[in-house]
Amino acid sequence: MTARERLERFEANRRRLFGVAYRLLGEASEAEDVVQDAYLRWERNDTAVSPEAWLTKVVTNLCLDRLTSARAQRERYVGPWLPEPVVTGGDALDPLETVEQRELLSLGMLVLLERLTPPERAAFVLREAFGHSHREVAEILEVTEPHARQLYRRAQQHVATGRKRFTAAPERRRMLLERFLAATLGGDVPALEQMLAEDVVAWADGGGKAPAVRHPLVGREQVLRYLLALSKYTQRIRLTPAVVNGEPGLVLYLDGQLSGVTVPEFDGDRIVAIRTVANPDKLAFLARQKM
Repeated sequence: MTARERLERFEANRRRLFGVAYRLLGEASEAEDVVQDAYLRWERNDTAVSPEAWLTKVVTNLCLDRLTSARAQRERYVGPWLPEPVVTGGDALDPLETVEQRELLSLGMLVLLERLTPPERAAFVLREAFGHSHREVAEILEVTEPHARQLYRRAQQHVATGRKRFTAAPERRRMLLERFLAATLGGDVPALEQMLAEDVVAWADGGGKAPAVRHPLVGREQVLRYLLALSKYTQRIRLTPAVVNGEPGLVLYLDGQLSGVTVPEFDGDRIVAIRTVANPDKLAFLARQKM
């Protein structure tokens, strides 16, 4: 291939490679670095029979290396760790054709994937989000096919208890999000009480760099107080609906500056979880998307 053909072949795969890396790492900025590193290796490679397979293997293994060191870093993280949010309206990330694929991109599922070992996570992502066969996963991870199957089964077992029982249709969730937004900004206690599940949990990731509660808030009463505190700043706050990680979410601006992203998780018509990312380092990628 000529240099131009090599670049075109890589660019045709870039979005998919970013999708693999992001789902494996939960960090968009790190995923960008991995894809760039893969490109530099691709430029020097002359042996790939199947460029798509070769690039997928390179990206996966680069992510596995980073996941190993990331575990130690996240143990020292200040407060709850949440994935780096991305806007996914339109075709920003592939693939999102099915409910299962969208679920695998959600903040809640990415948190669940933190329970897995790096090889388990890779087997699960490659199989569920990108439809790779067990044989292909085995080749990418350089293990036997029975071992690849075992990794996938273990991953399924680890995340099974946390997977959503019921997800409303997208139109319904958008309507519920608008209702939640109006109730929060308006300080509407009865409406919020009706929407919040009794055992709702709220997490806020400030990373020690932005004001945020450093432990999960559990139960309707605690979460309600947390939400009502926001209604005191309605003159300074603007909340804009957006599709975040495949789900309806809210982008928060404080005094005109991007300050956070909030994604409620619904079970039927009830909110069972609220995840807010306020760490400015984790908002940089989303800020570029919104520009």
